[in-house]
Amino acid sequence: MLEPTQVTVEHLTADVIKRFLTYLEQERGNAIDTRNLRLTALHSLFRFVARHIPELIEQATQIQTIPLRQTTQPTVAYLEKDEIDAMLATPDRRTCQGQRDYALLLFLYNTGARVTEAVQTNVGALELDTSLASVRFLGKGRKVRLCPLWSHTVDVLRRLLGARLEGPEDLPVFLNVRRQRMTRFGVHTLVERTVTKAAQTAPTLRHKQVSPHTLRHTTAVHLLRAGVDINTIRAWLGHVSLETTNRYAQVDLAMKAKALETCAPSHDAHSLDHTAAWHQDRDLMVFLASL
Repeated sequence: MLEPTQVTVEHLTADVIKRFLTYLEQERGNAIDTRNLRLTALHSLFRFVARHIPELIEQATQIQTIPLRQTTQPTVAYLEKDEIDAMLATPDRRTCQGQRDYALLLFLYNTGARVTEAVQTNVGALELDTSLASVRFLGKGRKVRLCPLWSHTVDVLRRLLGARLEGPEDLPVFLNVRRQRMTRFGVHTLVERTVTKAAQTAPTLRHKQVSPHTLRHTTAVHLLRAGVDINTIRAWLGHVSLETTNRYAQVDLAMKAKALETCAPSHDAHSLDHTAAWHQDRDLMVFLASL
């Protein structure tokens, strides 16, 4: 058995790579997506090797022919209106922590922010004094986007921040119990704790795995249901690709059912109004009969 420091590129044959991929799935219990991610990195490495070490071209070619495994696209998880309402009703807003919890959950639902974006939001990113209140996010790829805020969200944030609104712009909006910036882990814990309590009034939550990202999905689906066009939702969420946003249009069963109703046939085929004006158009009827 070689020590890791003794392993060279020559040792990484196609057979070794295949055994490594099998190990990931069968012993490590990694998902196919993880397996494919590792293989993609190896493909990239050996494309580089093939360009710079001609004598290893055959080995590199064999490794690059190892195929990625097919995966099924996971269903986007989101919450119904009564479920998100139950979560928002859970924090005890008479306490400081309850006010913070409510404000953060409302903020996530209002903006559809990624959890990292939410915890990194500073006071200076909030624009609460205009008729069109908003928050500025620095998203993936360091792209800046603005999200509008409901008037209720503005009121809640004002009460949460108090005198901090007049302080330095780099003050975090959401603080933990030690008065430090909240972490991603802290937000995940908050959401899990809230879902457990909210399930007492919204039992369907017991059968769902809810994370902060689920709230982001929920925002997208609810915007779609409200009639917001897909490009606006794309800009709202900061998606680079429209294909990512289109996933939400594919998962909403309620919208599919509503669309289906618009083209449903009559329950009674004989109830059609055969005296309709177009039935009296002889030329049109002849044309339709010829089709």
